[in-house]
Amino acid sequence: MSEEYGPRVLENRVLRRILGPKMDEVTGEWRRLHMEQVYDLHTSPNIIQVMKLKRMRWVGHMVHMGERIVVCRVLVGKSEGKRPRGRPRCRWEVILKWIFNKLDGEA
Repeated sequence: MSEEYGPRVLENRVLRRILGPKMDEVTGEWRRLHMEQVYDLHTSPNIIQVMKLKRMRWVGHMVHMGERIVVCRVLVGKSEGKRPRGRPRCRWEVILKWIFNKLDGEA
């Protein structure tokens, strides 16, 4: 999914900005850190993993609440009327199937 890379790029940019350039011990020149070095210095989980876990947690909450809640009906319901022009947006169902399939493959 291409939408997955946007937050990761932003996270990398912010981390590099926060950690700043480092002086090379051999040449004495300032240079940007490689991403491996940034990941060694920064121990928080990957932003993509955090987003997927938050989505699954929210969906679990909605499923627990049941059909009586409007948000759950919106999540699983079908809309009426004409579809907008252009490429259809990615729906929650597609994202969740993709996440669960990915997790099944890792286990």
